[in-house]
Amino acid sequence: MLLGRLVRVLVALALAAVGAWALWNRSSTSRVVRDGSPSWSPDSRRIVYYSERGGPADLWIMEATGDNPRQLTNTPADEGGPVFAPDGKQIAFDTDRDGNFEIYAMEVNGGAPRRLTDHPGRDVSPAWSRDGKHIAFMSDRDSPPGTPTPNFDIYLMNTDGTGVERLTTTNSNWFPQFSPDGLKIAFHVWRDVHVMDFATRTILRLTHDPANGMYPTWSRDSQLIAFMSWRNGRTEIFTMNADGSNQHAIVTMPRGGAIDPRWSPDGTRLAFVNVPEETAHDEQNPEHHRVIYVVELASGKLTMLSR
Repeated sequence: MLLGRLVRVLVALALAAVGAWALWNRSSTSRVVRDGSPSWSPDSRRIVYYSERGGPADLWIMEATGDNPRQLTNTPADEGGPVFAPDGKQIAFDTDRDGNFEIYAMEVNGGAPRRLTDHPGRDVSPAWSRDGKHIAFMSDRDSPPGTPTPNFDIYLMNTDGTGVERLTTTNSNWFPQFSPDGLKIAFHVWRDVHVMDFATRTILRLTHDPANGMYPTWSRDSQLIAFMSWRNGRTEIFTMNADGSNQHAIVTMPRGGAIDPRWSPDGTRLAFVNVPEETAHDEQNPEHHRVIYVVELASGKLTMLSR
């Protein structure tokens, strides 16, 4: 039934996107806004994200309406991939503040960040388990030395950084996301969404390039997965059942691409990033905007949050 409602919002989405894009073009000629990697608070009332406004990426937080944006970090390093802890009191993120990308955690209301990983490889893109006991992340720490393009694998650790366990061992594995029921973890391998069953450690491939899928995110009931795909020549957001069936587009922007979706914990909305390149294969121009939007799945209402 939810999938049927998602299909019916397509027309409303397109109309809302046209209006929002026109408003953005009128109001954003004086500065470049590059926001990304939105992540919801457990109560769906706030969004943490990174922003590159005049320099390296820092972490910011705002209300889910886009109001009251507040900067959380201010360093010469790049910081990204933020994600709330299940209790809403901490944020895990990745940063190269010590010369190499590692996973850190910090209190939402301030305090010194805690370093959780310490390895010569790159550790990025943390994901907090819903029971608050583990953090998954991706790392190239076990890629063979001298590899021109190192492969990433998915790892699991305790929230204090101990007990690191490697979950994948082949190909390149990206951007893990826990299912809300705690039974599975989704990620993409090259250009396709895969899901690992924690109990058996078996991996199921859900998309098949060129009908590709990347950056998966789970619905509240763990029954649906949203993801981005450029299978239609545009970078769009799709949904599918957790077994890979019934794949269809739900967000198509009138210009540019819709990437990096994140389902709200209350199940009603998707946050995503609009990248205004003309095709899926254009390089990211630092003079182009990267804008965070939220879409209400029931009505198709589209709201631009970046300001």
